[in-house]
This record gives sequence, C-alpha cells and structure tokens, in this order.
Amino acid sequence: MARFNGLALKDHIRESLIFNRRLMIAILVTVLLLLVLVARMMYLQIIHQEHYSTLSEENRVNILPIPPSRGLIYDRNGIVLAQNLPSFSLRLVPEHVPDLQQTLAELRSLIAVSDEDIERFHKERKRKRRFEGIPLRFRLDDEEVARISVNQYRLPGVEIHAELARHYPLGKLASHAVGYVGRINERELDKLDTSKYAATSHIGKVGVERAYEALLHGQVGYQQVESNAQGRILHVLERTLPTPGKNLFLNLDVQLQRVAEDAMGENSGGLVALDPRTGAVLAFVSTPTYDPNLFVNGLDSKTFNELRDSPERPLFNRALRGQYPPGSTVKPFLGLAGLELDEISLTDSLKCPGWYMQPGDSRRYRDWKKRGHAKTDLTKAIVESCDVYFYDLAKTLGIDRMHDFLSIFGLGQHTGIDIQGELGGILPSREWKQRTYRTVWYPGETLITGIGQGFMLTTPLQLANITATLSMYGRRTQPNMIYAIQDVADKEHQLISPRPLEPVPVGQLGNWETIIKAMQLVVNSPKGTAHRLSYRLPYSIAGKTGTAQVFGLKQDEEYKEEEIIKKLRDHALFIGFAPVEDPRIAVAVIVENGGHGSSAAAPVVRTVMDQYLVKPVTQ
Repeated sequence: MARFNGLALKDHIRESLIFNRRLMIAILVTVLLLLVLVARMMYLQIIHQEHYSTLSEENRVNILPIPPSRGLIYDRNGIVLAQNLPSFSLRLVPEHVPDLQQTLAELRSLIAVSDEDIERFHKERKRKRRFEGIPLRFRLDDEEVARISVNQYRLPGVEIHAELARHYPLGKLASHAVGYVGRINERELDKLDTSKYAATSHIGKVGVERAYEALLHGQVGYQQVESNAQGRILHVLERTLPTPGKNLFLNLDVQLQRVAEDAMGENSGGLVALDPRTGAVLAFVSTPTYDPNLFVNGLDSKTFNELRDSPERPLFNRALRGQYPPGSTVKPFLGLAGLELDEISLTDSLKCPGWYMQPGDSRRYRDWKKRGHAKTDLTKAIVESCDVYFYDLAKTLGIDRMHDFLSIFGLGQHTGIDIQGELGGILPSREWKQRTYRTVWYPGETLITGIGQGFMLTTPLQLANITATLSMYGRRTQPNMIYAIQDVADKEHQLISPRPLEPVPVGQLGNWETIIKAMQLVVNSPKGTAHRLSYRLPYSIAGKTGTAQVFGLKQDEEYKEEEIIKKLRDHALFIGFAPVEDPRIAVAVIVENGGHGSSAAAPVVRTVMDQYLVKPVTQ
C-alpha cells in the first residue's frame, strides 16, 4: 500500500479487482443454487408431477368407505328376528396417535377396556393400514361416550364412531335357524373381497345370517373428504351412498317356533316342521339354545368357554347336525319297500313270540314287547311297532336292497336345505362298511338295520323331509328357509318358489295308502303306540313312534330305565303329518334320552300341530 506524507493511500484498482472477483463468485454460487433449485422443481413438478401431486392430494383429501345397513330378517308374518340398532364404538387411528401405549392407558382410566380388547386391537392393527380406524370397544353406553368426548381434546387419534349394530330382539328363540353375525376373523378376511367389506367389521357366522350373507350385507359406499393436518374432516367433497342389504322373510312361524321350543321343555333334542307341499321350514328347533346377541361383538373367554364346554352343548345345532338312530320310525318305509318289491303282501303274517332267531344262529334278537305280538301282519307290525316282523322283513330284503330303496327317499343324504353345515347321516350297505371299516357285512347287522338301529343314523331335518315325502305319496321338495326377498328401495317382494326333487318311483298307489292307513292307526287304534294322541283330536294324524338305543345290551340283559342314568337312556322319536287327507304340516322330533317315543316325543308333535292347525296364525 502506497504512502504520501506518512499517510496510507488506498489501491482502488486492486480493491476493485477483489470486489469484482468476489461478486462473480457470489453470482456463480447464486446461479448454481438457482439451477439446483430449478432442477429440483422440474424434478418435482414436471418429471414426477403426477406422483407427488397424488401424494399431496392424499394428504388433504381422503376416500372414506361408508358401511351399508344390513338387511333385516323377518318371520313369515313380518315379525322381526334380526334388526339393526344405533350403537357407539371407540376407534383409534394409529397414524394420528403420538403415543399409543399412553393413549391406551388414558382410555383404560376413563372406561372399561379389558385385556382381551387390547389383544384384539393389536391383532387388528397388524392387518390394517395406519390411517384406518381400528375398533377398541363396542357398544359404549351414554356415560362412556360422554367421558371420552369431554377428554377428546387430549386424546388425538381417538374417535367415537356411530354405527348400526346387529340385534336379535327375540333372543334365544330360533337362534339355530337365524344364526348370528360376528367380527370378521383372519381366516375370513383372507377369503373376502376387502373392497366390499372396507367399512364393515362383521359378517354372518351361522344360520341364515351366513347362508344369505351376500344379500344381507349390501354394497359399500364412499365419500371424498377434505381434512386438516390433524386428520379432522373439514368438508365432504363427494359422496356415493351405500346400497343397503336386502330384507329376508323366512318360512318360520314365530308363534309355532315358540310353542315347539316350549314343548321341548328342558330336554335336549331337535324338531323340524315342514310344509310338505312346498318344503317350507315352519319350525326349526334345537334345544338347548343360546342368545345370539352375545356373539355380535365377541364373548369374553369365560362366557365362551362355559358355552363351549357345557355338557348340554347349546351351540350344537341338533336339528341340522345331530345324527341319531331313527329307531322304529324307519319301519313304514321298509314296509313300503317290501310291498313295492313284492316281497310281502297285506295277507302275509308271521308269529311273534317276542324274539327272532336266524337259522344256525343261537342269538335271539328281542322284540320290545317281551311276550311278543302273536300273529302279526304288516299293518299290525306298524301299529304296534313289532320288531320281529321287521327283523324278518329286513332278512328277506337284504341290506343292499334296503339301502337302495331308502336312499330314494333321501336317507343318508343331505336334504339340500339353504343353510350351511348340514350332516347327511349314514345309510349303511355292504360297500359302505367295506369302504369305512375294511370288513364284511354280517347277517345280524341287516336285522338291526331293519328296526333303525346299528350303523344307521339320521338327523331331525332328514326325518322330517322323508315324512313329508311319504305324506305326498313320493313327491319330494327341497327344504327351504326363505319365503321372500325384499328390496329396500322399492319394497317389492321376490317370492321363492319351491324346489322340486326327483320323486320316489313307487308304482302302485295302493302301497302308499296301505302304509299311511297303518300310520293313522298308530294314533287311532287302541293298540297303537301313539294312541294317547287321539284324545279329543280335531284332525287326522298319521305317525310313527320310535325308540333308539344309546348303548347295546348283552344277550340276556334287560333294559330297566329307572336304573339307568339319564344320559344313557334311549332317545325318543316321533314322525307324523296332518291332516292326512290334505297334509299341511310334517313334523319329526327327537328327544335325547327321552325314553319312549309315545310318552316323550309324540306329545311334542301334538302340541305343535295343534298350534298350526287348530290355532292358526296368519299364513
């Protein structure tokens, strides 16, 4: 730096060069930064504009599903069996919850939240996305809703969700027929179309609720909403309303169902009443029963274990899945087989000494009547339920011809009723035993099959179905729960037509009449096994009693009911239809460990028929 008279002089040229150089560097850096910014903006707004625009829109606009209202279920007279009631549930949106554990602890201090609720919540959280609401508690009462609402300002991500919950106003009545809904589990979720159940947490589990899930559920709706950073909805931009599920009218008659269940009393068993003309299921009873409302939002483990482990098995659908020996109720059908196959006639008879023996076999096959029935023909054998006659008839027919004839009626087969879970029973044959047990068929097994014992098993539904077929002279119709389907929008009813099946090919009308007249005498003859039903009977009944052994007896062992514990006593059965000249109802009942069909089962059927035929409700 130059000096003049001791003073330092500034070098303007040099300073100017330094300034210009620094300015250029600053400009270059600025331009470079601008280029980087422009490049980034081009990357965001041009190259990936669509992707980031979508993400940005999703931060502001959400698509929320709207659940459809589930269709209602009525009986044939319009009495509600399943409805929807307003309910509040507590939900958490994990994305908006800053500290999940703390929030759960806060909630437990405000309302009752069980360990099972927490466990279920965490399982559900693993299956859903973070922005989806996950239910923690269902059916909050007014006080619980108020507590959450007052404290909601300090519970981000916690929502009170208003919804419609399934409710069964008649409780236990007809629960095995109607069924229930429950929360969707992992196995069901894997099979479902998640788009159809986006807003739904429940699905039909059993009964009509399950069988007609597709009709009852409806179609989900959607709404496009604008929300703030906290997830609170500000505006609804667009809405597609859901389509409600269809209403179902069942063939069940609530009054008849109630009378039937009451008639069963404390006994376990099953009863099915059909309209033989159409296959309509008029009553469908399995006792003991249960309250389906318990299952809608889940049972605590204690209650569920009590129901599951109860020796009475209230959850077991005996009408649909209970398999029992048909006992003597099979005798009219074997009698018809003997007539149709020309192996017996009305004039043929045999002497019944109270037991039957095969040639070359020392074993005695006993009759229920120790002294026997003396000279017995087909009609007497049905009226008095002579075992010896049907031992001999079974030996004459042989197991394979018995199997082939009875299978035409549908024994040992599914009826095809329109609810899931039906069991078909067993109609044994040589081929069946070889396939099942890898052993031969023995002659003695043919004899006991002739009285509905041994390997033969049937269900109350199947018995009612073949009884209806007999009443209609072989015309078969598939049992049906549904009477009509109603569209909620136009209130129009679509009636369900009967579903005819291949008829029983019995050529001679007189054979049908012979069997049916004998079944009438079961009730009307003084020696008939169900003679007590005839007291002040205002209509005609054709029926047949039955008794099915629970355990076998030794050769010389005597069955003494009073010395046997209840669970080992014989099952009591009765089948019947009325009026005989124009059948409108066919009923089959099995009373577990009831003892005798005449005393335990037949009065139940009389009570049901009185309700339907003498005290009819609107049909």
